[in-house]
Amino acid sequence: MADTPRTLHIASWDDRFLAWLIDVILVGAILAGLGEVANVFSLLTGSLSITTPFAGMNGVGLFVYWTALEGYQGQSTGKLVMNIAVTDERGDPIDYATAAIESFGKAFLLPLDLIIGWLAYEEEGLRLFNKLSSTIVVETDENADSQPRDVEYVYPSDR
Repeated sequence: MADTPRTLHIASWDDRFLAWLIDVILVGAILAGLGEVANVFSLLTGSLSITTPFAGMNGVGLFVYWTALEGYQGQSTGKLVMNIAVTDERGDPIDYATAAIESFGKAFLLPLDLIIGWLAYEEEGLRLFNKLSSTIVVETDENADSQPRDVEYVYPSDR
């Protein structure tokens, strides 16, 4: 008996962009907040430095953020909101090493990552670093993990 092929719906560029934007705003706000705390601390201790140790850290912060969350569960906060996830080419979860490769391009080389991806892998919907890491970004079924397959829930509003 042949297995039924798994159907994966590749996430749209719009959903991917919105997820990226949510993540960039979130991580940027956190890093900005940490920078403000560092500035206040330096003023209280008498330091005359007007720079923070977090200046220029957005790329590193985003890289660590994406690697950690996507390596753990395949979804950053932005991807969770947009119901998309990073998986391997078969739709299975990725590990931290794969997430690091996939995240490197969007954290540090995004314009190049996108342009090469759009030119070389247009039909596949891949960035360059998706191709290098053998990952894809797929739509998720928001109810798939929350309900067992052999149970049907009837809510009060359904009666």
